[in-house]
Amino acid sequence: MALTSPAHDALAKLHRASEPDVLKPLMERARLGSDSRARVLDHAAGLIADLRAAQNRGWVNQFLQEYRLNSSEGIALLSLAEAFLRVPDPETADLLIADKLGDADWRAHTGKSGSPFVNSATWGLVVGRAVVGEGGGALKRLISRAGEPFVRQAVGAAMRLMGEVFVMGRNIAEAQKRMARPEHKGFTASFDMLGEAARTRADAERYFEAYFNAIRAVGNDPKSGHSISVKLSALHPRYEVAHWDRCVPELTDMLAQLASEAASQGIALTVDAEESDRLEMSLDIIGEVARRPELRGWDGYGMAVQAYGKRARPVIDWADDLGRVMNVRLVKGAYWDTEIKRTQVEGLEDYPLFTRKAATDVSYLACARDMLEACHIRPAFASHNALTVATILEWAGDSRDFEFQRLHGMGEGLYERLVREEGYHCRIYAPVGGHRDLLAYLVRRLLENGANSSFVHQLADERLSDEELLADPVEKVAAVGGARHASIPLPIDLMGAWRNSRGIDLADRAILADTARAIADTPIDNRGTDAVHANPRRASGRGKRAIEAWTTSDNAVHEAVTRAQAAYPQWDRRPVEERAAIMERYADLLEENRIELMALCVKEAFKTIPDALGEIREAADFCRYYAMQARGVLPPRALPGPTGERNELRLEGRGTWATVSPWNFPLAIFTGQNVAALVTGNTVVAKPAPQTPLIARRAVELAYEAGVPRDAYSLVTGGADVGAELISDRRIAGVAFTGSTATAKRIAHSVLADDERPIIPLIAETGGVNAMIVDSTALPEQVVVDVITSAFRSAGQRCSALRLLLLQEEVAPTILEMLRGAMETLIVGDPGDPAVDVPPVIDRDAYDRLMGYRETKRPCWIATVDVPEDGLFVPPTLIGLDAIEDLDREWFGPLLHVATWKAGALVDTIERVNAKRFGLTMGLHSRIARSAELAEQHARIGNLYINRSMIGAIVGSQPFGGEGMSGTGPKAGGPNYLPRFCAERAVSVDTTSAGGNATLLSMDEGGI
Repeated sequence: MALTSPAHDALAKLHRASEPDVLKPLMERARLGSDSRARVLDHAAGLIADLRAAQNRGWVNQFLQEYRLNSSEGIALLSLAEAFLRVPDPETADLLIADKLGDADWRAHTGKSGSPFVNSATWGLVVGRAVVGEGGGALKRLISRAGEPFVRQAVGAAMRLMGEVFVMGRNIAEAQKRMARPEHKGFTASFDMLGEAARTRADAERYFEAYFNAIRAVGNDPKSGHSISVKLSALHPRYEVAHWDRCVPELTDMLAQLASEAASQGIALTVDAEESDRLEMSLDIIGEVARRPELRGWDGYGMAVQAYGKRARPVIDWADDLGRVMNVRLVKGAYWDTEIKRTQVEGLEDYPLFTRKAATDVSYLACARDMLEACHIRPAFASHNALTVATILEWAGDSRDFEFQRLHGMGEGLYERLVREEGYHCRIYAPVGGHRDLLAYLVRRLLENGANSSFVHQLADERLSDEELLADPVEKVAAVGGARHASIPLPIDLMGAWRNSRGIDLADRAILADTARAIADTPIDNRGTDAVHANPRRASGRGKRAIEAWTTSDNAVHEAVTRAQAAYPQWDRRPVEERAAIMERYADLLEENRIELMALCVKEAFKTIPDALGEIREAADFCRYYAMQARGVLPPRALPGPTGERNELRLEGRGTWATVSPWNFPLAIFTGQNVAALVTGNTVVAKPAPQTPLIARRAVELAYEAGVPRDAYSLVTGGADVGAELISDRRIAGVAFTGSTATAKRIAHSVLADDERPIIPLIAETGGVNAMIVDSTALPEQVVVDVITSAFRSAGQRCSALRLLLLQEEVAPTILEMLRGAMETLIVGDPGDPAVDVPPVIDRDAYDRLMGYRETKRPCWIATVDVPEDGLFVPPTLIGLDAIEDLDREWFGPLLHVATWKAGALVDTIERVNAKRFGLTMGLHSRIARSAELAEQHARIGNLYINRSMIGAIVGSQPFGGEGMSGTGPKAGGPNYLPRFCAERAVSVDTTSAGGNATLLSMDEGGI
């Protein structure tokens, strides 16, 4: 292993440590003495002057000066550049132009730049604005005669100029030629054949060839001093911790081939940094290649380190201990917002990076000092910050044994004098690739991560003085005690009024392995049915019925309802605060027992490890959220009225509720329904799905441990006959059901058919023919990731799962080809294996039903996946349809149907989906804001997901539930859910009936 135990321990200690603790030693390391600080400020002031002077030189600088990236026009321009060049059809291109250019004031920029290139680009944008915006006058009339193609041509020209701002060349030859221009005199380049991470093996092969060819091309010009940068995620479609055992050896071999070629060509190669969850994988790969005997004596090998990460300093120590010269490029960091969001979504204990820009600057300086003093590191400092550069120059003294780096298109003026007059070395990080793909990637990096270039942004802000620009980051951090940014709460505090559930960092290899081992070692008491549940491949309907028979005898339905009825008055009289506190204790117990519960979910419900963790987190979230909601909505509410009256509205329990929950969320939905009923003062008789009684039994036991009275919460188990008996009991005051639409209709009929029975509420959440609509502005790589997640995670056995993919005709072939390749990388197998993506379906009946339908569609198969022969594994399958209308029912498994739609027909397409009368989830992938607005206006849908996956609704944040044939509402995990479990009772009291209105009579005269 390249990563030794001490190195692993050092990294683990800091990974999610508290920000103040991590920063304390960094601040001391980065601090300047008073004399040094004075020299640094003087030097930095000169660098700022150089930067400001460069703003008026060169059309690239002038472009960035005219369209500042944090201005409304700059953001609109970046948003247009991100999508425009990949749109193949004119109709959608026109919609995109209108969407991005229509509201910006491009005319204000006309002729303002000293560069004819910039003014030419501005003219193209003015033309576009004139046509798509309001007004426009004679210019609009003139252009209208020329036609829309003229507008697209003008905007396209502007986009190609944008491409030249951020992309060094469309291929390596063009990039080398551009680097030879006079403005780059004295500089070298690190060429990166950059783009999206590989989604398919074909992508990985293409990137590998691009890197290999670039190495040879640069090797043909050895005097240039140029080098190559490599991104590991571009070389493997499953560069993930769960696939460590496979991807790390494969990537090590690929990187070794590239490094050997670079060594033979006599050029340098640097491995770029990735997201924090890939850090240890990256170090393993980099370390193994560093030790290859064939690379001994080659000093061109290197790596990038991101200073915004809390583990940056031990990574530098690790690199210095490799026993060879390592070129280390220190960068601020590239995925800041992604890392913040992932930590919050996963509910992890703390962030792996700093939450303040000043803290990242402090870390950068501390790391830079370490690198300058290291024995085996040849430092490279990537920065556009004048203060950072001046500080490094102060510490380096007379040394020139290091280099600076800057991004192509940014930071011009900062290094020219240092390079050409003072003998320092600076390398330009130069992205290479087609504008259509690469520009989109780079623009997203800028849009998503403004913190990277914040000094550049601040420099362009004329309101900031040099003194403010050069404020000491150490003093900034010290002033707040190193505290985390106040606007970025820890994940546990994310929801504000209630505590977020705790996650497990399954992207940490050691934690993932420990979790999988603990799950495997947890015994499940299934009374003689171990063979059924220990091996999900052999699970069958017969085995499920064996468990059904065992559990049904535990509780007779009539007896359970009788006990619940008797317990109701006392439970309902318990103060709301007491009931809420019990539910919060319940949440704590769920989390304390999460390994056992996860093991039950894996072994009984065949959930993958991430999905099993999601079950426990969602169940705990329901408990805490409904407890918080109960405290807010259940206390009596005073209502307005005439003087002498007290008017009050109360929400109280209805009696005994029957809840019927599904097997696909056997803990989360089961818990959510029952906690909602209990916290509102009702008693509950709960019937879980016959496939998952063990999970339900353990959930009820923990509720008792939390303080729920046993008679108030009863479990009855069995099949449809048990459910029918429970729901038909006239004493039941309400029904909460999650399952099929057909069953929901039978329940609705049952509760209404008895003329002697009171009318009771039914809360039903059912299925849907859930569609995702993709237009030609969507990013194919993102679409494919979200489709794979939405359609095949949990073997497609989610109510919200994607069933119908609707692709705009012009991009359908491209996306389908990429989707085929991504499907080929899926792992189907035992859910207890961390590498598995797709588990078996729940039972033999489901398997037979899905496989029978799939076979009838064999002529329509577009793609499918190989699966193990032994077991209930339904192959993920992509099925082509001639029309949207060809799918009229839900197939609850990993079968995804695809059809196409015509450009300009978005509203019609939405209406055709609406016509199916299901209304659970819908997705839209589009870069056109107006399209998102149209989807919001026209989709008759419970949950609409835009530019993201369609599964994984979060309690309190994304209330979940459908309409039409997909449910009754209100939404689970939302603010309107609890009142449906309550009876509304209004009380009006005449307070004057005993004689006189004391309140009115005692009023003073207001000072008169």
